[in-house]
Amino acid sequence: MTIPFSYSLRNLWTRKLTTILTAAGMALVMFVFATVLMMSEGLRQTLVQTGSPDNVIVTRDGANTEVDSVIERADAGIIETDPSVAIGPDNQRVLSKEMVVLITLTKESTGVATNVMTRGVSLQSPHLRPQVKLTQGRMFRPGSAEIIAGSSIAQRFPEAGLGGRMRFGQREWVVVGVFDAGNTGFDSEVWGDVDQLMQAFRRVPYSSVIFKLSDPSVFQVTKQRIESDPRLKVTLKRESAFYAEQSEALATFIKYLGLTLSVVFSIGAMLGAMITMYAAVANRTAEIGTLRALGYGRSGILVLFLLESLALSLIGGVVGLFCASFMQLLTVSTLNWQSFAELAFTFKLTPAIAAATLLFAAVMGIVGGVLPALRAARMKIVDALRAA
Repeated sequence: MTIPFSYSLRNLWTRKLTTILTAAGMALVMFVFATVLMMSEGLRQTLVQTGSPDNVIVTRDGANTEVDSVIERADAGIIETDPSVAIGPDNQRVLSKEMVVLITLTKESTGVATNVMTRGVSLQSPHLRPQVKLTQGRMFRPGSAEIIAGSSIAQRFPEAGLGGRMRFGQREWVVVGVFDAGNTGFDSEVWGDVDQLMQAFRRVPYSSVIFKLSDPSVFQVTKQRIESDPRLKVTLKRESAFYAEQSEALATFIKYLGLTLSVVFSIGAMLGAMITMYAAVANRTAEIGTLRALGYGRSGILVLFLLESLALSLIGGVVGLFCASFMQLLTVSTLNWQSFAELAFTFKLTPAIAAATLLFAAVMGIVGGVLPALRAARMKIVDALRAA
């Protein structure tokens, strides 16, 4: 005979304090586990969504980031004439020759200096990044010492707010606008006129060339044609793939470090669940003997205690996941290991992360409850009744 699952739930309800304490330990582990996965996924999505699969980014062959890339002006001109570059509504090629440098700003909250990516862009850049929308002020005027700041930068650095003045590149720059890039990496950048920024930093070559494909399906053909041109030493990547690679190292480190901590914490939580279940077996010896006398077999007793342990862990998993979901309201920043620049991102909870968290909770419950359940199942009826 099989003992009803409702019987297990009533037993947990009867031992409220023990149930709450054990489930709380499980919930803490699940909170850490889910939060780490959400952090890694949030970082990955922030950078992946920064790029568009229709855009191609051209960097120097061997460069890992735009910061250490160099595209000579003559080379940029050759790329600009490629037939795969899309033509915009204004009959101009949808292509932007850009320069990327790092500047140092001091965070308002901590007073710590950090690197901020500053991008020199052309007039075609807004056509390449339609997700970028001005929320305050206006666009900078070409040929002027005006800049616009991403929303994350404007919030974290006082001088980057609308009307603020920033000094870098031996010049003073006025922030005339603040833009929102939809929680992508551009929110952590400062933009200005590429020619003015190149003059300020005494740069002759560009850092990269970004263009929109007239037909996304011709990417491989375009890549082979441009990369095989003997005049050029460049690498072409889809913009989305380029930014995905930018997140790989840091996201992987965060994930594995967090999973290691979760495993360490889970050992303590499983031991707590095991002790709880052992105590339950010791206190319910008479009950076990009575159930056996009523005809319930060893397998029924085994399943009974495993279900109780599983229910405890799943309760903790649901609570931990619920608490972790509120982390999506926070925006945090870190140093991107690829570009060494400030990068703001939000936590992301996905169905896959929710499923992984509950599965991990279930495994913890089964592992923590199997030994006490086996002890209960192996009790002899006479010994159990006599001990009572």
